[in-house]
Amino acid sequence: MSIHGERRRSVGFLERGEQSWACFLVTFVGEDASWHGYFSFRPSHSELRDDEVRTTNIFVERTESEIHLKARSLGRPLLQGLLDSAIHTDAKQNGTRDHLRGRFRSLLKQNSVDIAGEWTGEKGPIPNDGEADRLRSLYESYRLDQVSHFICLVDPRDFESAVDDILAGERIDFRTKDRVQFARMVVDHIEALLPLPDFDTWAQDFLSNPEAYRLYAHTLHREGRLP
Repeated sequence: MSIHGERRRSVGFLERGEQSWACFLVTFVGEDASWHGYFSFRPSHSELRDDEVRTTNIFVERTESEIHLKARSLGRPLLQGLLDSAIHTDAKQNGTRDHLRGRFRSLLKQNSVDIAGEWTGEKGPIPNDGEADRLRSLYESYRLDQVSHFICLVDPRDFESAVDDILAGERIDFRTKDRVQFARMVVDHIEALLPLPDFDTWAQDFLSNPEAYRLYAHTLHREGRLP
């Protein structure tokens, strides 16, 4: 139980299998007037606290700065071990949580990068108005990113229900070859409902504001969070 509320500090990202996890150091003042701290981990496809897993309280110090100092001394292998342990503990307590929404976001992210390539780095080349094919690829990538962004804003349970409706009760098994076909049906359905600009309108805005689009894609793809 905290007295003054929790304070969260981003520690970075950890890779586990094909999934990226955001890592946070959470500190608070306990009833004993000491500072307590733990690590919390959130899958990159989610913006919800409910999807987080956490360690037990592993720091108890006189000041918050002492916790920060100890946390900075932990290496990535130890943080990776804490993530594995937190996921294992959460699975034992709550069962395995593998939301369909997260699978879709991961698939869309990969498809978006496959279409547009890696162009979001600071030194990545920005296409000009003479590179029509390149602009078309970035436009298709942008449309997928918009679908991914929308999916992230939908409650996981509501999204699963919507997928059932779209597929008329068919279930997507991401271990089978049919996953792309079924996923494409869902994505096409959602994309058709979004008020997305046509290519000419998008291209004009992109060429006028390329840095804004680069930052958007960088945040969504590389940082694993909503812009």
